[in-house]
Amino acid sequence: MTTAVIVAGGSGVRMGKDIPKQFIEVLGKPILIYTLEGFEAHPLIDQIEVVCIEGWQERLWDYARQYGIHKLKWVIPGGETVQESIRNGVFHLDGKVNEEDIIVIHDGIRPLVDASVLTDVIEKALRYGNAVSSLPYNEQIFLADDAISTTRYIPRETLRRVMTPQAYTFSLLEQKYRQAFDQGVGIHGSHYTNTMMAELGVRLYFAAGSDKNIKLTTADDLAWFRAYLQSIPRQNREGGPHESV
Repeated sequence: MTTAVIVAGGSGVRMGKDIPKQFIEVLGKPILIYTLEGFEAHPLIDQIEVVCIEGWQERLWDYARQYGIHKLKWVIPGGETVQESIRNGVFHLDGKVNEEDIIVIHDGIRPLVDASVLTDVIEKALRYGNAVSSLPYNEQIFLADDAISTTRYIPRETLRRVMTPQAYTFSLLEQKYRQAFDQGVGIHGSHYTNTMMAELGVRLYFAAGSDKNIKLTTADDLAWFRAYLQSIPRQNREGGPHESV
């Protein structure tokens, strides 16, 4: 059994809108629905849980009925931080999934996850117990010696960009989220599941990523997403997992 936990608890302040960014409509459809459609259509995803911003749960259920998101089983409230939201989602699955079931964690505002990326992260997690979508880093990274100069760099061959989807066995997720919140490790600021796992000593395994799998955070990201959708045939953007182009 594979369960997707879609994190949709953010308010979207940087988007400059008066509604949560995951519910902003692009070409007449909420961003979150584009995300859910990819998971709905993927044959390896059995059920979906959405961790939703408070006050929008019923609206999401309405959208799910409207757009045929039949795998949606649970909509639960998020927390004050992204790590609290993911923790809520993980703990809510206790007793509903088996210990070795795969849990896929994904940002609700990454609506263009490829079917091949989802397949690879699930297959890698089945093999290794966890997997994180990733890409090589193609820019040069320098360390600042002071405000205006440097003599040091990090070889880009040693770097990977990591994003969602990420996949873990339920037993690993539950154990490490309890440990992290008990010890106050890996749960503050920009921490996410992957960085928390690394701080707690878990070896992470790389899965395939995609440059198209961007996180819609700013108005510019939203404009890019709209332009991308307008560039592809209408039938290719309505439902179904997103294929690489």
